[in-house]
Amino acid sequence: MRMAFEVLDEHEQGELVRKWLRANAMSILIGIVIGLLLIFGYQQWKARVAHTRAEAAMQYAAFSEAVDAKRIDDATRIAEALRKDFPDSPYAVFATLSQAETEAGKGDLKAAAASLDSAGQLASDASMKSLIALRQARVSLALGEAEAALGHLDRIAKTDFPDLAGELRGDVLAKLGRTEDARAAYTEALAHMDLQSPSRSFVEMKLGDLKSAATPEKQKS
Repeated sequence: MRMAFEVLDEHEQGELVRKWLRANAMSILIGIVIGLLLIFGYQQWKARVAHTRAEAAMQYAAFSEAVDAKRIDDATRIAEALRKDFPDSPYAVFATLSQAETEAGKGDLKAAAASLDSAGQLASDASMKSLIALRQARVSLALGEAEAALGHLDRIAKTDFPDLAGELRGDVLAKLGRTEDARAAYTEALAHMDLQSPSRSFVEMKLGDLKSAATPEKQKS
């Protein structure tokens, strides 16, 4: 009796499954089609992304070659194409940063500042944004725009380049006459520097200069 009951139970379950399949055949078919389309679309998207990355990499290689050969016009044209055609690619950021470096090296700080602004708008990575802000602060300080430099430094994440950002902040604050704040910034920079770092002696010298400058004021008071 038990076996007959189990066979009958399985038969009934099978009928229920067949009835459910017949009732929902269209929904199942639509689901399968949608699933296949999604898989196909994802594969196509991956192929497009890979192709775009490869093309952007080739363009950047051409840009680097033009820079090395000092073909400035070609480098400028390729960099503009990277920004236009591949704005989401890191290669567009790298090319723009390279342009800024070249412009700063020629003493054209205004052009360098403009290129850095463009790089900042293109960048999506947080650490890259911090690096760009650090360079913007350097250029602003070189242009005599200390307040603007301080604004750029304020956008740098505290965990990004604490030694470099701290030293530069000290330079900016010293330029603004904020001696105590500058001293604190240099001290913070030293705390993040390796004892064997070549830059450490320069920061210590700047800190010492601040103390020397403050001594006559204390004696006078």
